[in-house]
Amino acid sequence: MKSIAILKTDSVRPEWVERFGEYPDMFQAVLKRANPDLQFTVYDVQLGEYPKTKDQHGAYLVTGSKAGVYEDHDWLPPLEDFVRDLVQAEIPLIGICFGHQLIAHALGGQVNKSDKGWGVGVHRHVWRFQPEWLITSESEFKVLVSHQDQVHKAPEDLQVLAGSDFCPIAALYKPGAVLTFQGHPEFVPEYSKTLMVSREDRIGDEALPKALASLDQGHDGDALAEIILAFLRETKSPLTGIGH
Repeated sequence: MKSIAILKTDSVRPEWVERFGEYPDMFQAVLKRANPDLQFTVYDVQLGEYPKTKDQHGAYLVTGSKAGVYEDHDWLPPLEDFVRDLVQAEIPLIGICFGHQLIAHALGGQVNKSDKGWGVGVHRHVWRFQPEWLITSESEFKVLVSHQDQVHKAPEDLQVLAGSDFCPIAALYKPGAVLTFQGHPEFVPEYSKTLMVSREDRIGDEALPKALASLDQGHDGDALAEIILAFLRETKSPLTGIGH
C-alpha cells in the first residue's frame, strides 16, 4: 500500500514552528484524526524535491503558500508540469489554498488578486452540488481562509464544487482525479489568528477585527478531512489505511 505525498510549497515562520509545526505537520494532524493509519511522505518542491516516479504514491496534496501562481519562481513551472502529469495519469490530487489555485492555473484556469480584498477568518462556502461520495447532509461548510488571490475562471474539465459571494470558486472537482479547496481545513484558529495579526498592515484595520471575531464560530476542518478521505476512497487509490 502507498502513502499520501505532500508537496510542500512554503514554510511556517521559524518562530512559530515549535507551536504549530510546518504545513505538512498540520495536514498530517487533521487527516490522521480522520484515519490514524494513513502514511505520508513530504517533498519540498521549492527545493526541487519530487518522487522518482509519480505512481510510487497513492495520492498527492499541494499545500498553501504565500507565493502567487502567476509570479516568477523557478520552482513553479516544474510543479505545474508535475500537476498536469498527475491529472493525465489519474493519480488523485488534492489542492489547498495556493494548491487549489495552482492546480486551476496549471489546467487552464485563471487566477488573480481579488478586487474584494483579503479573505480571512472563518468563511461559509455553499456546496454547489454534491457527488454521491460526498458525506455530508449540510448545504454549506465553515472553513478558515487566508487569501488575496482567487480562481476567477475554472478549467474546462473541472467542476465548481463550492463557493460563496466573496469567493465564487471555492472548491473544484474532477471525478476520480482532483479535489481542491480555497480554505484551510488544516489550520487551527490560533494559527489563523497569529497569521492575521502578523499581516494587519495588509489586511486593514477595518477587516481584521471582524475576521478575528469570526474565529469564535468554529470551523469544519475535521469534516473536510473526512470528505477528502471519502474522495480518495471513491478514486480507489491504493493508500495505506484508506479502506474501500
